[in-house]
Amino acid sequence: MNKNRFSFALIMVGAFLSVLNQTLMSTALPGIMRAFHITTAQGQWLNNGYLLINALMIPTTAYLIKRFTTRQLYLTASLIFIVGSLIGAIATVYPVLIVGRMIQALGAGIVIPLVNVVVMMSTKPTERGAAMGVVGLALNLAPVLGPTVSGVILVKLSWRYLFGLTLPLMLLDALLAWRFLKDVGEQHQQPLDRKGLVLSGLGLALALYSFSNVGETAFLSLKGIVPLVVGAVLLAWFVKCQWTRDYPLLNLHVFRYRQFNLPLIINMLLMVTMYGNSVIIPVLVQNVFHRSAVISGLTLLPGSVLTAIISPLSGRFYDRYNFRRMVISGLCIDMTGSLLLSSTGPGASIGFVILGQTIRQLGLVLVLIPIQTHAWSMLPTPMIPDGVAVYNTLRQVAASFGTALLVAIISITASGQFHWSMNSQLVGIKFSYLSSTLMVGICVILGLQLHKSYAEPIVTEHYATPDPSEKKVTPGVRGLTSHFK
Repeated sequence: MNKNRFSFALIMVGAFLSVLNQTLMSTALPGIMRAFHITTAQGQWLNNGYLLINALMIPTTAYLIKRFTTRQLYLTASLIFIVGSLIGAIATVYPVLIVGRMIQALGAGIVIPLVNVVVMMSTKPTERGAAMGVVGLALNLAPVLGPTVSGVILVKLSWRYLFGLTLPLMLLDALLAWRFLKDVGEQHQQPLDRKGLVLSGLGLALALYSFSNVGETAFLSLKGIVPLVVGAVLLAWFVKCQWTRDYPLLNLHVFRYRQFNLPLIINMLLMVTMYGNSVIIPVLVQNVFHRSAVISGLTLLPGSVLTAIISPLSGRFYDRYNFRRMVISGLCIDMTGSLLLSSTGPGASIGFVILGQTIRQLGLVLVLIPIQTHAWSMLPTPMIPDGVAVYNTLRQVAASFGTALLVAIISITASGQFHWSMNSQLVGIKFSYLSSTLMVGICVILGLQLHKSYAEPIVTEHYATPDPSEKKVTPGVRGLTSHFK
């Protein structure tokens, strides 16, 4: 890992900026809604569109990592991200702003899984927890730090400067990468599953569109139900194709490992609560309590500090201690914070919200790195890139759909469909936190079934490094399935 340490650091900086950008717009959302005269459901596409494109790119990256060098991929992704930042900074109409965000997400969707694969393939199993703890410092700190940073910037400056923040930093990182970045791993010729890419892209987009309309139209209306049904059919078709193709976009045979599936489900549920919270907190502080954007951002600051301190330690704890006890403890702490926030009333103070949010973040940071490291460590080494792709894809899908779902709860209660004695948005927020509490409770039940049971690596000629002169392709799922029979 020493010879690749600087390369790893360069990619990690890019990953940090990419994930930071996911929630950087959350605090600015109320102001952007006013500037472009859009609804909450329309405004959430700043986050959902970003997360959706991330989710589409991550499985494609599993193919790209095998096909191209680390340097080629990272420089291309950085350039795409920079172009998207420029478009977003100069956007004068909302659709152009969305386009800029989605172009940013194209680049980010490559960088995020790339840093995970580089770490997992470059470290020993007994050192992966510590290494992933460092990655977690970037990937778990960035989402909660984003609203705080943007809140401080928005005190004196326009939301356009949020794009200007990441633009020069990513440009500098790309220049250093062009000069110093070293390649990690080996390349294999493999065809891209274009059919799978189209099916997954259309299916996810239609399903998310349906969820995003819940706050504006009745869910059972044609506008709500038709995209959902069509999207579900396309996604089912996608799954069927992935199980039977020689070269799938996503190698779904990772689901044969139970100790991979359990952390994956836990992570997906936690992503719903975490990313949904990044939208809910600004709405609560700014629209319900009528406080400034900077106060909204600072509400998340203590949790961000805890993440920075504990993330590297949580990875080391996975290597040394009973990680199941740590996961269960973290989930119980998260539930406590969620219940606290669900009791927020009209007369609640900002300090009360800060306390609840900080408790939630403490619980999350104790859980996220250990379960991620555990999921990938339970796979045979040749399947780790596939496991990273599947895990990160479903993580982003859960974040995107979860944000839409929790915001829909707020939108429905605020749309006049129900009448309450208190602020309708506050009622929706309370319901959102109760929903989050229920999800974390499910995670506790799943967490009790976690245990370390390392899978034996599958080493056959199928995974031997190909001779470039022979120009052969690596086998796909059918070459792997024989090991499971």
